[in-house]
Amino acid sequence: MKIAIVNDLMMAVEALRRVVRSHPDYTILWVAHDGAEAVKKCAEDRPDMILMDLIMPVMNGAEATRHIMRDSPCPILVVTATVDGNISLVFEAMGYGALDAVNTPVLGTDGKLAGAQALLRKIEIIGHLITRPAPMSTATAMEFGAPPPAKDHLPLIVLGASTGGPAALADILSRLPTDVNTAMVIIQHIDKEFSTDLAIWLGTHCKLNVKVATPGCRPETGTVWLAGTNDHLVLTKHSTLEYRVEPAKCFYRPSVDVFFKSVAAHWSPPGVAVLLTGMGRDGGEGLLALRRCGWRTLAQDKATSIVYGMPRAAAELSAAEKILPLSAIADAIMQGIKERKTKSV
Repeated sequence: MKIAIVNDLMMAVEALRRVVRSHPDYTILWVAHDGAEAVKKCAEDRPDMILMDLIMPVMNGAEATRHIMRDSPCPILVVTATVDGNISLVFEAMGYGALDAVNTPVLGTDGKLAGAQALLRKIEIIGHLITRPAPMSTATAMEFGAPPPAKDHLPLIVLGASTGGPAALADILSRLPTDVNTAMVIIQHIDKEFSTDLAIWLGTHCKLNVKVATPGCRPETGTVWLAGTNDHLVLTKHSTLEYRVEPAKCFYRPSVDVFFKSVAAHWSPPGVAVLLTGMGRDGGEGLLALRRCGWRTLAQDKATSIVYGMPRAAAELSAAEKILPLSAIADAIMQGIKERKTKSV
């Protein structure tokens, strides 16, 4: 795999060089020291993946991501140091099409690299998606039978997203009324290091209470729970949210499929499920499981998706009742909740 490095700090560049060269299948194609240089070099010699810093002179990493994904699209992994006061740039870059974010490895005085394995793992996951762009989910290990018996549960909205997801989620949440009077849970593919900041950032785009899900918490009115670790969030038979390692071999962590299937097994009456922009196929099978249980199921359309992978999987499986532009999804969610409430009366 040919990898490009974009970073203005020589110490960071050296750390990234060492990490990339530690893997026999990875080579460094070029290095750029600001976003504008990266845009130019990518147009001339497109790599298999870019390791993109955010805070740089001339052009920051989020703006460089926007230009590259528009003119010379290729997989981009945000690799950045602590960005106090600039965390929005992480989610801005992901909104333009960056696949994920991870902290920059730190080269210590002893010559050892802290954080190298986390970066290599992210490169491996993205490499898997590049070489097999539409893998079937490994979440099928969690199969469930008939829909659960009717219970006096709250109306529930569940959303799954990946590439481009933060911006799509912010758009939807900003359009929902403050008195939505439902429970909500979001599964977004993002490293656990950024989940708390994502919850805070989403909260600035809406008047809803967005929080990272903690083990044992329950879906509740007025709270939007966000999956917050690299393990899978699941709904248990006790209507609590918990984190599980299995299925351990699933590349998508946390997996939308795993969560949606647990909801299909344990939450009734049906609610509304949404699958948004993202690379791969995660979420399609889970959305289908929910549709078979009577849920209203929606997927984002190709025109408004940064990557039309996950929603396309849903369309191919006939898992989505409606395929809609992003701007129409919030209204469709509220209509679905209204129909659910009317039906339960």
